[in-house]
Amino acid sequence: MSSEAIVMINVDTGKEDEIFNKLLELPEVQEVYMIYGVHDIMVILRTSDMDSMRNVITQKIRKMSGVKSTITSIVIKKQTKQ
Repeated sequence: MSSEAIVMINVDTGKEDEIFNKLLELPEVQEVYMIYGVHDIMVILRTSDMDSMRNVITQKIRKMSGVKSTITSIVIKKQTKQ
């Protein structure tokens, strides 16, 4: 069973486009949104399991140069409106 999460990311000023594009290169990233508000970027992740999810967030996203912080919400139920 796959795991899905919404990750809110804060980045250094001026790094938004660079990090946005780097996130698109990660195979686990399904969607990337540049947003206004408390956070700068929102990402939808999908991985095969929670260990893989932890690895993507801690070893790939948080270690990107310019990423200041992340907040992750694990999806427990999802329905897409048709």
